[in-house]
Amino acid sequence: MTGSEVSPSFRLVYVPGATPAKWARIWNERLPDVPIELVQVPAADAPGVLREGAADAGLVRLPVDRTFFSAIPLYTETTVVIVPKGHLVTAADEVSLEDLADEVVFHPLDDVLGWERPPGEPAFERPATTEDAVELVAAGVGLLVVPQSLARLHHRRDLTYRPVVDAPQSSVALAWPEERTTDLVDDFIGIVRGRTVNSTRGRGGARTPEGSQDERTGAADARRKPAAGKSTGRAGKATTTRAGSGGSGGSRGGRGAKGAKGARTNKETKGTKRGRPRRP
Repeated sequence: MTGSEVSPSFRLVYVPGATPAKWARIWNERLPDVPIELVQVPAADAPGVLREGAADAGLVRLPVDRTFFSAIPLYTETTVVIVPKGHLVTAADEVSLEDLADEVVFHPLDDVLGWERPPGEPAFERPATTEDAVELVAAGVGLLVVPQSLARLHHRRDLTYRPVVDAPQSSVALAWPEERTTDLVDDFIGIVRGRTVNSTRGRGGARTPEGSQDERTGAADARRKPAAGKSTGRAGKATTTRAGSGGSGGSRGGRGAKGAKGARTNKETKGTKRGRPRRP
């Protein structure tokens, strides 16, 4: 390596609540010579970091500007209400927004649910962060509605949470600037989508040792397709067996032939009406 060459690296930003550790571990196994750097940023800042080129890709909260970013939605979170243990809300397995109508519900400045108006009674002022709001909930001042991952992130022993069935939800996606879709971004996309190392959809459309999917499918069809003569023999045998089964379960040998003969005799009798003429 010359002094002007720089070792490649991959920088991934992620919002609070997102968990990139599993994908980072797979990255390190597959690309041990390319370090991956994980940087947590506030949800509102993630798109700006990507626009500025300070990261290659990011785990962000939707929506994002789809005229600039490519995005792969990953999952949609359950929305929950954080309450003190022993609160009346904990008597139910899940609640609705109407159940929170008489409660003070905090609306932090870094809220990610995009409320037009949060449920319940508004607090005297908006907490600066979700973490600040959680502290106020622990003090018994009010409640907080957030995506479940944030409730887990700010878990405390004196707090618990319950799902809110009719609240807005937040979705997490992998996003990157469309014009900067690099080979390393493609590698990370493959990891997130669960592709194997030898996937046919890997970088550059590389084929697996077994050949392409179309080739494998064609070979399988060829194996399943019987020879013409052999097929005709099977068809004839099957037809004879069905004709001669006559309720005997498709028996073979003499009984099958006898049944077939009987079927032909019945058909001829019905069409020709052989035998003695009826007496007048």
